[in-house]
Amino acid sequence: MTDNKTESMSVNPDDFWVDEQPVEGTEESKRKRILVIKLSALGDVVLAMGPFAAIRAAHPDAHITVLTTRPYVDLMKSSGFFDSIAIDRRPKLSQLREVLALRRFLRNGNFDRVYDLQTSDRSGFYYKLFWPGPKPEWSGIARGCSHPHANSERSNMHTIDRHADQLADAGIKDVPAPYISGPDIDLDRFGIRSPFVLICPGGAPHRPAKRWPAERFGLLAKKLADYRLTPVLIGTNSEADVLNRIDQMCPKARNLMGRTGFLDIASLAARSVLAIGNDTGPMHIAAAAGAPSVVLFSRDSDPKLSAPRGHGPNAVSIVRESDLRQLTVNRVMEVIRERLDLTD
Repeated sequence: MTDNKTESMSVNPDDFWVDEQPVEGTEESKRKRILVIKLSALGDVVLAMGPFAAIRAAHPDAHITVLTTRPYVDLMKSSGFFDSIAIDRRPKLSQLREVLALRRFLRNGNFDRVYDLQTSDRSGFYYKLFWPGPKPEWSGIARGCSHPHANSERSNMHTIDRHADQLADAGIKDVPAPYISGPDIDLDRFGIRSPFVLICPGGAPHRPAKRWPAERFGLLAKKLADYRLTPVLIGTNSEADVLNRIDQMCPKARNLMGRTGFLDIASLAARSVLAIGNDTGPMHIAAAAGAPSVVLFSRDSDPKLSAPRGHGPNAVSIVRESDLRQLTVNRVMEVIRERLDLTD
């Protein structure tokens, strides 16, 4: 998609459903209309960037709308794969007015085909909202859809492989690796000195077992600083306790808490010599932006199903320990030394 097309994209986060309907009889009305559904979560949205590219390549002249949730609007807009964005508030069945608004959006969109990349109970319900009228071609797992992904092993496949298999059943054979490009970034804006390592020590608060202890990240940051590598810490304000603890342990670290949006993370990752962190969304962004990556996994998640995918077979190194409290700094540093060819 050209820059001009991206700039004219219909998107207004203050509205419920956002989509420009073509005027009947115009050239625009003759374009094939495609809907892509991807609602959440961050890691899954990033892993869907390859499938997004494949869908655009398969329908180069179509008007493609993505249905997503508000946190991912900027990522969707910057990708260049979509002509318009619809924002889903994920209404409950009890919110009848909003459910009916969703139904109007789906039915009035005149979509020729829908690619459901969320493949959840929710998105399967969206297929039912077309009843009793005609239904578009639908790629997903909704019962009765035209292009079902019926692979009995789909729940045992990595997210990217599952998407690729689903799209193959819908006639799209070539799905690239995910790629995210952030805007040009001024490192001085963040007070960063190169070379630097991007550190993502946070994670979902309701899954503490997926987090390596802050003290280990602090010791790791100190070791990286000894190699004259600037540790750059990223995370949200809700992760202040972790980020501040690392900052206290390593005064040479640069703490960017609350200052980096998704696209900033991509820009920083592309400029870093390495990104390291827990199994969390920002590490998916870092890998997709091209950063050599080291990702820490516990027994709470399976890298065979959800690990970040980078550019090349050795782009992402996985370090897994059943209980991350048992993962030593020396073991992680050994992987980093090998990745960066560091010598004592």
